[in-house]
Amino acid sequence: MNLFPISLENKVVLITGASSGFGEDAAWLFAEEGCKVVLAARRIDRLRRLASKIQDAGGEAIAVPVDIVNADDVDNMVKATLDLYDRIDILFNNAGIGRVGWFEEHSVDRDINTLIQVNLVGMMQVTRMVLPHMIARREGHIINMISVAGLISPPLISSYSASKYGAKAFTDSLRREIAPFGIKVSGIYPGPASTEFGSHIGRNKAYQSIRNSLNIRMTSDYVAHCVLNVAKRPRRSLIIPWWFRIITTFDTLFPVVVDWILYLFSRIKHKLD
Repeated sequence: MNLFPISLENKVVLITGASSGFGEDAAWLFAEEGCKVVLAARRIDRLRRLASKIQDAGGEAIAVPVDIVNADDVDNMVKATLDLYDRIDILFNNAGIGRVGWFEEHSVDRDINTLIQVNLVGMMQVTRMVLPHMIARREGHIINMISVAGLISPPLISSYSASKYGAKAFTDSLRREIAPFGIKVSGIYPGPASTEFGSHIGRNKAYQSIRNSLNIRMTSDYVAHCVLNVAKRPRRSLIIPWWFRIITTFDTLFPVVVDWILYLFSRIKHKLD
């Protein structure tokens, strides 16, 4: 981690999943730092409103529609950014979807195939299109929004956790692969936060009991500030809140104990809903 922050002024930042949550809040923060922000997501109307608000506040932002599971959309998004700015300094891979529920209730199309396509394959596709330009310039920073679900796998988020473990593996491998080119790769691992995302992942009494027991009150704005801090002071990974590092370390050192605890949880809760 750098001791002194990097100036972000005039950096070109491409943000996927920028229409709400972490992406939207991060867009504001990057714009306030003087960055040229490219907002990418499927909901173009929301992106245009956000871009307009950032511009009215004195920032620079453009909206680009994209479905990151569509290779042509991703190609057009990257080309549009390069045509306008000739470079991408920071790629913030933030787009993602989730699903909460017992695995036998998951639908194959949305809860398995689409979820993996968005959370893992989409991230890889966007990165693959941006990477050659960063390599040619011998600089750049790729920040991947992952999740603590990519470090520890509780019940009820099997598909989501699988996608995030894949995202962690991709992030770690890529960082080691492209470090000689001067390109930085960071993974961010937040626990549950209050965002629009939480209202789209499905409702489950058992999952809510886990979330309530953890008593996490992270806001989207707090996570976005952490993203900005990683952009200013690049590091390999950041787990938030800090005490989740204790939980993930415990899971690594004592997996049998964690299995036993979660076995009891699943035995009691599985038939509640």
